[in-house]
Amino acid sequence: MGLPKRQEEHYTYDDYRHWSDAQRWELIDGVAYLMAPAPTSIHQIVAFEIGHQVRNALEGKPCTVLLAPIDVRLPKLGAADDQADTVVQPDVLVVCDPGKIDSRGVKGAPDWVVEVLSPSTASHDQILKRQVYERAGVPEYWLVHPLDRVLTIYRLENGRYGFPDIRELSGATPVGPLPGALIAWETILERLPPEAA
Repeated sequence: MGLPKRQEEHYTYDDYRHWSDAQRWELIDGVAYLMAPAPTSIHQIVAFEIGHQVRNALEGKPCTVLLAPIDVRLPKLGAADDQADTVVQPDVLVVCDPGKIDSRGVKGAPDWVVEVLSPSTASHDQILKRQVYERAGVPEYWLVHPLDRVLTIYRLENGRYGFPDIRELSGATPVGPLPGALIAWETILERLPPEAA
């Protein structure tokens, strides 16, 4: 389906936070991308269940699990918060530094990010957002393809994402940056509607 609709003018977080809540946008290097309409039930079930499993695994640890929509501001080095020109809304994220969370959302790279792919967002998540998360220093980035039953994992090595680790959505997958956290795929897949089978 291609990338979401974009506005070519250069915007900052200061512009972004004054926009209407009627539509969801992301900013990547100052370019505004209109988010897809409301996610499907499949997307929501997968995102929620991943968040739920990770939250249970992190009980008693200083990490916070968050689900979209939430603004993650990724300012470039030395940029003031309102001048940040990259603001994304990952489907699932974990932040272990409480200093990165404020009333507006998250400022700085999360420890783990998951995007649940759908036909309308797949290119955006696999190309643009992968580059953004790599540049920001997100240690591990997961792309979950619920209909194809495929997981793609990017791990940061020497400041770059290495070759992707591609797996089936089966068994349990450990979350690298979060010791003790596992995602059990059968538990998630059995909750999907019959047409997703």
